[in-house]
Amino acid sequence: MTVIVITSFKTNISHHVTGIVYDGITSKRMPNVIVKVKGKSESTKTDQFGRYEIDVPSKNSYLTFEKIGYETLQVPVAGRTIVEAFLVHIVTETEVEEIIIHRPEAVNEIDDASHVAKINHQKKNFERQSNSNLSWTPQNSIGNVQINTEEYASVKETGFLIPQKSPYSTFSIDVDVASYSNVRRFLNNGQRPPVDAVRVEEMINYFEYDYQGPKSAKNPFAIHTEVALAPWNRNHQLIHIGLQGKRIDHKELPPSNLVFLIDVSGSMNAANKLPLLKSAFRLLTKQLRPEDKVSIIVYAGAAGLVLAPTSGDESEKIIKALDNLQAGGSTAGGAGIELAYKKAKEHFVENGNNRVILATDGDFNVGESSNTAMEKLIEQKRKDGIYLTVLGFGMGDYKDAKMEILADKGNGNYAYIDNILEAKKVLVNEFGGTLFTIAKDVKIQVEFNPQNVQAYRLIGYENRRLQDEDFNDDQKDAGELGAGHSVTALYEVIPVGVNSNYASIDPLKYQAPKPVKNNGFADDLMTVKLRYKDPQIPENGQQDKSKLISRTITKHELKDKNLTNNFKWSATIAAYGMILKESEYKGDITMEEVVEMARSSRGVDKEGYRIECIRLMESSMLLVKNE
Repeated sequence: MTVIVITSFKTNISHHVTGIVYDGITSKRMPNVIVKVKGKSESTKTDQFGRYEIDVPSKNSYLTFEKIGYETLQVPVAGRTIVEAFLVHIVTETEVEEIIIHRPEAVNEIDDASHVAKINHQKKNFERQSNSNLSWTPQNSIGNVQINTEEYASVKETGFLIPQKSPYSTFSIDVDVASYSNVRRFLNNGQRPPVDAVRVEEMINYFEYDYQGPKSAKNPFAIHTEVALAPWNRNHQLIHIGLQGKRIDHKELPPSNLVFLIDVSGSMNAANKLPLLKSAFRLLTKQLRPEDKVSIIVYAGAAGLVLAPTSGDESEKIIKALDNLQAGGSTAGGAGIELAYKKAKEHFVENGNNRVILATDGDFNVGESSNTAMEKLIEQKRKDGIYLTVLGFGMGDYKDAKMEILADKGNGNYAYIDNILEAKKVLVNEFGGTLFTIAKDVKIQVEFNPQNVQAYRLIGYENRRLQDEDFNDDQKDAGELGAGHSVTALYEVIPVGVNSNYASIDPLKYQAPKPVKNNGFADDLMTVKLRYKDPQIPENGQQDKSKLISRTITKHELKDKNLTNNFKWSATIAAYGMILKESEYKGDITMEEVVEMARSSRGVDKEGYRIECIRLMESSMLLVKNE
């Protein structure tokens, strides 16, 4: 397994290539790596600093990187003048999975490079399946290996709003994290992600934060706030709002009635789809208890039951059913969803965790397949108290927009699985948060005080905005919070008295703003209100009433020192996301500054997710510089 290739693209084609070769696990520069021109006699070695230079006869030449103990890497030059390679020790996919299952204490040995290894494994399988000597690429920039038909919902950033005209900001929480791992996939392949693939709130919420849980057993979550200066614009303030769901021990979770709904259509016939999917579900199966039940439904040209409800202590039986799955045929996604919800309802567990887990690339093409039709179908099914988790797989034909809609409308969550360690994160480390809901229809409404706030904007959550009147409407759907999960939201605020083009507005002609001085709220910046419901469906005709929590944030909470790593890391990821998104609000912050911020706010990083992110940022520095 090997390889992230991070390349610089030049408009002028040069046949002189330079670069650096790194160890994919330690990121140390690798000396004595043999660099060859495929099919030619030209070769060289990397020096003590891992650097090399070589002349290639053609812009279409291939370079190979060889070193004992590492798998040989072949890379097309394709007109590029800089090719930097990360080589990873030879470890098979099976060995990676065995380490995760049987030696969890050794996971850190592979955390930083497992995604690299997995991508290379997928690449090799794809090449074998296509009988092609061309290198794999999700964007089809070389040859005709794969056509990119990925779909992302177009998202327009919300700009600054004026409290006098828009005093409220109302939105649904978002616990989805698919955007981060999908963005990582692009960066690991030396490409900037599509702008619409970058959802800043999902990048922020991918990471665990050191929030304290609720002190009272009556509350499903605790609220944390912090105020400081925005790192990308020191004239602005940044308001950090964090929710921490109560943590529940795995053994104390209620019984689960799970339906694995697995796409086995022809579009899943790639190593980074169905084979990876099977590995992911094997990890999940090993977390189940005797009181948990699993059914497996598959769909291709039609939908069918391949495993009747089976106890969690019969893991070998469940895994055997998974191993027997093969891909082929068209994609009847709508029929699969209908059957999965039917089966979940037949075996419904009162006060339990009733959930459909859909695993797919989202490429539906038979029956109900449009986003609108799928949305209506899921909205109908969620009324039965059955939740939906969506796990996305694959690349090239990945349908992100469709899967995000399914999860949002199905009272569930959405994750993108790009490697076996991401499967471990979602289905093992965050088992409770992924599969057990502690609060549903969680909404946030913030009212800003125009005495102190000239303008504000919510960072991200563009597709989670609600109408102000939706906050008090208990019929309006919103997001769900899982056990142990946290949700973080950031507001950028322009204080009164700061000159800003973002807050330019003409005075009203026909009405005067209401007087606000001496009203007793001179110190307030904003009031944060939250509504949520108990996740269990109503019984005996009782109304599904929401509960209200409220908190006021004052201007005296502003600080410039002793900031928590929670604040600093979330601000860092927000800045990083805005740069990747090419946001007009990113200010003058640079990738170099973002990397330094990340290094100083890494904090406790038990699973290595933050150090991996820092390395992604370092990769992004090369991509941004050479555009």
